[in-house]
Amino acid sequence: MGLIARGQEQLDATAAELRDMGAEVCAVATDMADAEAVERAAERIEQALGPIDIWVNNAMATVFAPVRETSSAEFRRATEATYLGTVNGTMAALKRMAARNRGTIVQVGSALSYRAIPLQAAYCGAKYAIRGFTDSLRCELIHDRLKIHLTMVHLPAVNTPQFDWARNHMTKRAQPVPPIFQPEVPARAIVFAATHRRREIWLGWPTVKAILANKIAPGLLDHYLARKGYDTQLGPEPHDPSEPGNLFDPLPGDPGAHGRFDALARDTSSEMFTSRHRDALAGGVLMLGALALVAMVRRGVTRRC
Repeated sequence: MGLIARGQEQLDATAAELRDMGAEVCAVATDMADAEAVERAAERIEQALGPIDIWVNNAMATVFAPVRETSSAEFRRATEATYLGTVNGTMAALKRMAARNRGTIVQVGSALSYRAIPLQAAYCGAKYAIRGFTDSLRCELIHDRLKIHLTMVHLPAVNTPQFDWARNHMTKRAQPVPPIFQPEVPARAIVFAATHRRREIWLGWPTVKAILANKIAPGLLDHYLARKGYDTQLGPEPHDPSEPGNLFDPLPGDPGAHGRFDALARDTSSEMFTSRHRDALAGGVLMLGALALVAMVRRGVTRRC
């Protein structure tokens, strides 16, 4: 397994954990916003581990703040890390996979790449951009008849340390919008997406609800989020807005994979079950439909008799 991230301390801790599980690991400290550095990291990983078969893009950095209180430098950095980080990773993977005509690229998206919310314009804008980039690339792969599978996993609120280390201009600590899922849930979904032919996976009922509701009544959601979108993202604990967060530089220490919401987070998702067993469920629905049709026909025949 190859690992790419900015923070050397967190990177080393993750690599050590994977090695304890028996994995062979090559970890390279790299800023995903630096295209040349990402290319060098991909080359180093292939030299150490062999051809890259699966590439997962999950780099992100953000700032919690209203648009009017977010600087242009903050918008630029969040976009470079989150959107261009995905573009750079995809380009490095494509260079290798296209030559071999095989491979899988998984983009980690979000419900917020379909339905934006207040206080997260930098993040939402980057996630929207990733979805557009991915759809465009998918068309090109089909045109070129390349056997590279491109998929996107859209996540709900996840209990990760991001809500403690992201830059936050608010006077309250940031929190994910409930319901919250443990990071193992999206991890399983990403592994599934990497090994099955799905265009997209919508993980968790909140993701499904947000995407579908935005398609039906986006204006209604605008007004709802204007009323509720601030309070649901800010906890009761005070926060010092001058704290720098990890937007421009990684923070010291290794917080692990979990945030501070273990007591509130779920460790399963029914929507992931339906995606995993899509064919069987579709068959079951068709069977039920056929049985219902037979019953209707029989009732009609009985009435005529």
